[in-house]
Amino acid sequence: MISRGCEQCAKGGKMVLFVYGYCDQRDCFYCPLGENRKNVTDVYANERRVESDDDVLEEAHRMDALGTSITGGEPQEALDRTCHYLELLTDEFGEDHHTHLYTGITGGRENMRRLSEAGLDEIRFHPPLEQWGDLHGTEWEEILYIAREEGLTPAFEIPGIRPEAEFLEFLDEGAADFCNVNEFEMSQGNYRRMQEKGYELKEDHMSAVDGTREEILEVMGDHERVYFCTSVFKDAAQHRRRLKRMARNVRREFDDVTDDGTLVYGKTHTDPDRFVELGVPEEFYTIKTNHVEVAWWLLEEMIEEGDLEDGEIVEQYPSYDGQVVERTPLA
Repeated sequence: MISRGCEQCAKGGKMVLFVYGYCDQRDCFYCPLGENRKNVTDVYANERRVESDDDVLEEAHRMDALGTSITGGEPQEALDRTCHYLELLTDEFGEDHHTHLYTGITGGRENMRRLSEAGLDEIRFHPPLEQWGDLHGTEWEEILYIAREEGLTPAFEIPGIRPEAEFLEFLDEGAADFCNVNEFEMSQGNYRRMQEKGYELKEDHMSAVDGTREEILEVMGDHERVYFCTSVFKDAAQHRRRLKRMARNVRREFDDVTDDGTLVYGKTHTDPDRFVELGVPEEFYTIKTNHVEVAWWLLEEMIEEGDLEDGEIVEQYPSYDGQVVERTPLA
């Protein structure tokens, strides 16, 4: 790994904080944002819609976050929110909580200073595609040096649309610390516009675009400070490992944690008194308003032996909303 932020992401330890959905200066055809994120003013911590500062802190604690990745939008409101949440996270977790910002604008010295004073560690710039190859001598070169002077680690993070040797030049010149290249992907939010541009999905793949990966690796892949982040790795690291961290933190004694980071337990509408009659230890079940949740293997065994009539095995995400993945009836 080439940056602390990437190392934390690989462990599933990076909370993703989306602060704003409007971009005043850009309309990228490859923008992956879906309807619930694009052109909205909502804030999200991972998949959780934020209503208060406590929601952000609760989400960070829920996954035992090592750091936070901040993204979303370009206007002043996005900057103000970013600084607010940086200060919030620093106050709660201290300076060891690593933070990085992904941004599509340069911002200028005053904003770099504000971000640094608020606690930002690393800033990753995403210049407009049409300027790739002609960034030297522009504000995009200047901001790299300004960011460093203000105490930030400057870097690039770009979509893997095509190879561009100029990013390697910035690395060799010492202007940027690293360049993170994300595998080019199609999503629900950009699929139509991507197809209009002639891009197609890679065969047998849910999101990766065909043909771009090989071209980029040929030109940029050998540089020691270029990291190519595949869509498969992002799914495994940013999502699955994050879920596992959550699951370990929130699981009850009788919950099973799967390899995908989901929780599995049993559920039945049997009268709770029946569990007392059967002598079931209290650590193996919990009573809810209109049902009982219990170790799935114990519920299965009790139904097979005729002690209970029916129930189901529930698999759900360990996220705040507890979205159910699958229900398996037992009778």
